Amino acid sequence: MSAHDTAPVSKIYFAKKLRGHAATLERLRVDRQLEEALAHGPDPLHLAAVFGLDPKTAIRYAENARVLLAAMAEEQNPASRDEPKGPSSP
Repeated sequence: MSAHDTAPVSKIYFAKKLRGHAATLERLRVDRQLEEALAHGPDPLHLAAVFGLDPKTAIRYAENARVLLAAMAEEQNPASRDEPKGPSSP
């Protein structure tokens, strides 16, 4: 059935829809915020503006996204894993 208006759905609606599933409202919220950070880059100002996050929370999400993006980049370039890292490399 289509939506009746443009108002946000209630927590009760989601609770009924998610009953019996592993997902929770908190998990969905966190997943959405992290996905936004991955899609638009790890920019804490963007996250704070879009989701109304506290600056410290936005920085934490951005840092987590930065780590995930670096890991994904390393997986895409397997040759970089074998290269020595640090100041001692030529």
